[in-house]
Amino acid sequence: MSLVVLGLSHHTAPLPLLEAMSLDGDHRSALASRLTAGENVAESVVVSTCNRTEVYADALTFHGAVTEIVESLTAQTGVDPDELREHLYVHYEDRAVAHAFTVACGLDSMAVGEAQILGQMRTSLREAQRGGQAGPALNALFQQALRVGKRAHAETGIDAVSVSLVEAGLARAEAELGPLAELSVLVVGAGGMSSLAATTVARRGAARLTIVNRTLSRGRRLAERTGGVARPLGELDAALADADLVISCTGSTGLVVDLPTAADAQVARSGRPQSYLDLALPRDVAPEVASLTGVRVAGLDVLGDDLSAGQASAQVQEVADLVIGEVAAYLTSRAAESVAPTVAALRSAAAEVVASELARLDQRLPDLDEATRAEVQLAAHRIVEKLLHRPTVRVKELAVGGQGDDYARALRELFDLGPGEAATSSAVPPRQGGMP
Repeated sequence: MSLVVLGLSHHTAPLPLLEAMSLDGDHRSALASRLTAGENVAESVVVSTCNRTEVYADALTFHGAVTEIVESLTAQTGVDPDELREHLYVHYEDRAVAHAFTVACGLDSMAVGEAQILGQMRTSLREAQRGGQAGPALNALFQQALRVGKRAHAETGIDAVSVSLVEAGLARAEAELGPLAELSVLVVGAGGMSSLAATTVARRGAARLTIVNRTLSRGRRLAERTGGVARPLGELDAALADADLVISCTGSTGLVVDLPTAADAQVARSGRPQSYLDLALPRDVAPEVASLTGVRVAGLDVLGDDLSAGQASAQVQEVADLVIGEVAAYLTSRAAESVAPTVAALRSAAAEVVASELARLDQRLPDLDEATRAEVQLAAHRIVEKLLHRPTVRVKELAVGGQGDDYARALRELFDLGPGEAATSSAVPPRQGGMP
C-alpha cells in the first residue's frame, strides 16, 4: 500500500473554488467513510481549512485511488470534475510525507508559520479515528507530522516572524481607520479563529470589544476571557452599527452579513468609515458590501496577498531544513519496518533450529554437565547471531534504498519462511505535484 495526498489549496485554486470545496466535520467524515468503503483506499483522513481541502489516503492502487477520490470529492461538493482537476495536486509516497510535514509546520499556509493548522490536522485525525478510517499508516503519518510541527514552533524562530491572518487584517484596518486603541471592534463567532481574533484585539488594546455568537453562553465565555461584552445573535444589526471594525469567522454555510444589513448599519453610523475582516470560508460577508460608501472589506484572498510579501526567508529555511531531516528519518524508519516481519521470521526459524538441535544433544548426551551444556548453548546462539547479523543489516539498508521487498522475498524463498506480503500498489506515476 502507498501514501497518496490529493487536494487543492490557496496556491492552486481561487477563493470561490476553495469556498465550494470547504467541508465541515460531518462532511469530512462522510467523505472519508465513502472512500474507505471503496475498492482502492484502505485508510483516509480529510483535512479542510480556510486554506485547503486535502485527502490523505493509504492507497491499494494509485490510479484507482486517485479516480475514486476525485469522484467522491465532486459528489460531496457538487463541483464540476473538470474544474476540480484543473486545480488539484497529487503527492505520492515520499512527496506525500514531505507535504504532510510541511503543512503541519505551517510552511504551506497562507500565513506562513501559523500554528492553527496543528489543531486542524489533529481534529481531522480524530474524526477519522472515530470513524475507523485511519489505520496504522495514516495514524503514524499524522502523529509524526504533528510532532514535527511542534518541533518547528519550539526549536526554530518561525513564531517570531509568523504573521497571522488576524494580525495582517488588523494592520490593514489600522491603516484605513486609525489606531486600534480608538476603535470599537465587533467579533462575530466564538470558534477557534474568532477566539484568536478576540484575544489579539484585546491584547492590542482596542477601545471596545463586542462578541456576537449564535450560542450566547459560548460568546459570554469568550467575552469574559478577553474583557469584552457578549451580545446575542439577534442584536447583530445593532452591534454592526456600533462597530468600526467587524471581524467575522463563523461556521455558517450562508452569509452572516448581506448587503442590506451592512447598508442599514452604515445609515445608523451616519456614514462613518467601517472595515470588515472576513476570515471565514465560505464567506460570512457578501462581497457587495465593499460597494458601500466608506466601507472596506478584506477577505482571505486580500489578506493572503498582504502576507505573501512579508515572509522571512531565514526562518522559513530553518523550518524547511528541519522538515527535510524529519522526512528522511521517517522514510528510513518506515522502510525498516516494512522488512521487519521477514527479519522476525528469519530469527524465529533460526531459534527453532537451535532449540531442536539442543534438544537432540540432550537426548544423545544426557549425562552432559550443566556448565558444558551452557557453553554449547551459548556457542550455538553466537554462531546463529553472527550468521544472521549481516543479512539483517543488509535487508534494512536495501529497504531504505527501495530494494527491501526484493531482498525480503529472496530471504523468504531461500529459508522457506512462507509467502511475503504481496505488492498492492501500482508503480509511482510519472508526474508528481499535479494531476496525472
